[in-house]
Order: sequence, then C-alpha cells, then structure tokens
Amino acid sequence: MQYTIKEQGKFKYIEEGEGEPLVLLHGLFGALSNFRDLIEHFRHQYKVIVPMLPLFELDILHTTVGGLAKHVHKFLELRDYKGVHLLGNSLGGHVGLVHTLKHPERIKSLTLTGSSGLFENGMGDTYPRRGDYEYIKKKTEVTFYDPAMATKELVDEVFEITRNRLKVIKIIALAKSAIRNNLGEELNTIKQPTLLIWGNNDTITPPFVAREFNKLIPNSELYFIDKCGHAPMMEQPQEFNVILDKFLKKLKEPATIA
Repeated sequence: MQYTIKEQGKFKYIEEGEGEPLVLLHGLFGALSNFRDLIEHFRHQYKVIVPMLPLFELDILHTTVGGLAKHVHKFLELRDYKGVHLLGNSLGGHVGLVHTLKHPERIKSLTLTGSSGLFENGMGDTYPRRGDYEYIKKKTEVTFYDPAMATKELVDEVFEITRNRLKVIKIIALAKSAIRNNLGEELNTIKQPTLLIWGNNDTITPPFVAREFNKLIPNSELYFIDKCGHAPMMEQPQEFNVILDKFLKKLKEPATIA
C-alpha cells in the first residue's frame, strides 16, 4: 500500500487511521517499508504516525541521538499529539528513550525493539564501505535471522545511501553518538509501561541487551521472538503485532480496584 507523505513546516510524516496516536520511529537505515505490516494492522484501531527522521538533513553538530530526539519533541508539540504510544526500532528506540526521559508528559507507553541505548555491535570502523556492493549486502543480511530478508530492493536502498560521502559521515556520526549515549543510569526513572520485543537471534543488540533493559526499566515486560534478528516487526510481523496488540489493549482497560 502507498502512503501519502504529509508536510508541515520542516516535518515530513505519514498519518493513517484514527484513535490513540501510535508513533513509530525508524532506525539508521529505516524506511516506511520497515513498518508496512505494523501500519496495516494497527491503522484500523489507532492513529498510526511515522515521522521521517532527518538523519541526513541536520547539521553535523546536531546529527546525534539528542538532535533527533529534539526533532521528535518539536514534531509532537506541533501536532499536539497526547497520550502517545511511542515505538522505536534500533536507533529509533534510542531516540524514543531520550525523548521519554526528557519529555514524558505526552507519552502513554513505550515499545522498544532492537533498541540501542545500552549496547550494540556497531557496523565496524570501516562501515559503511563506499562502492562495495557485496560488503553492503552482507552487512544488510546480518540485520536478519533469514538473510533472504535482505532483498535486492533493501540492499539497493542502503547501497545508494552509502555512495554519498556526506551521508556516510552522518551515519558514522549517529552511530558514534548512539554508542556514547549510554542511558543505563537513567532508565530507572521511566514511569511509562514499557514493552520490549526482541529477536532471539539479534546479533546487533543481542538478547542480553533486552534482559538488561527489562531489569533497568521498572514497569517493563519482555518478549522474545524465535528465528528473528534485529527488526522483528519486519521479520516476524504477525507475532510482533499480536504481542503489541495485547500490550496496547491492556492499557485501554480501566484499572481494576482491589
């Protein structure tokens, strides 16, 4: 399905459906295609919003996790979304965490999947190697449990980004910012119900990272998905959607008085 990309000021985003806002934050090489199954499933019950994070548009000084979190904050303020269910994959999860720590007032729940913020296996000092298609293909395949998920279309998208020298510099800046920005000591202040959905075969943010998030975030619950890498909402969308659906429905139920 094709989605209409809306523009308001400097912000680009899609907005599908009606209901409580469900805001999705993509990762470093993320695109709308990463969330297609999720959008299709949830747009019938929620207002699903995907802001396009300005990974390559910010000046180099603000090309950081904090710079992206500021962008998200300004976007939510401008659109005046309240009671937001915020979901982030990989770098998007990290951005969601920083935003929630600084501006918790609009956030109703947080969902992290393959999130950075504690530990991640970076792409390595040589990444992204420009002009080497096979190398980019192998690095894209590592994202998934099933290498066939790294379709030619997906590899072409990543390869195209890495051919641009300025984009490469900004990718490296964001990756380094994510490694430096360790949130371990702050996570215990998060009050929002938090859902952790992790691939059991994630090699970028391995399962022990999910367990550490679960230990450090007070009101959190953790689910692992088998035969699944760093992007569960792409690789195992049905199982991912069932877990998320149950979590969000629980938050809609009125609290029972003991």
